[in-house]
Amino acid sequence: MACFTATMIEAAAATVITAVVKKREKKQEAAPEQKHGHIDTERRIKLSTKLSWLRTMLWGGSILLLFEHIWHGEVVPWFPFLTAASSPEQTEIMLHEIMTVGIGMAVLVTAVWAVMVLIADLITKRPAEKKEEAL
Repeated sequence: MACFTATMIEAAAATVITAVVKKREKKQEAAPEQKHGHIDTERRIKLSTKLSWLRTMLWGGSILLLFEHIWHGEVVPWFPFLTAASSPEQTEIMLHEIMTVGIGMAVLVTAVWAVMVLIADLITKRPAEKKEEAL
């Protein structure tokens, strides 16, 4: 019914957080005295890039689910937009679906992203010699 709204809310939050982190990273790049001297920052993936992966996954899934709900007539172009919001009984069912299925999907997407980030960090931390041997 409206499970896509939970992922949309998380996607909007991830978009704002990504913008804030990107702005902070640009400030740090502009101030060379704040760089970590012994850490090889050239090989690391920026946090803003990792967050943009999450943002893209969440927005993509939300939009796909929105189209699916439109296709099945659960989202309509007139008020109240969600057909389940037309009666109190259906609204209760819709809110329960958002709280269970919607939040469950958002948590699953975030968990997949976290594993993806962990693997990306492990790959970028490997020594350069091992990377060349693998190629």
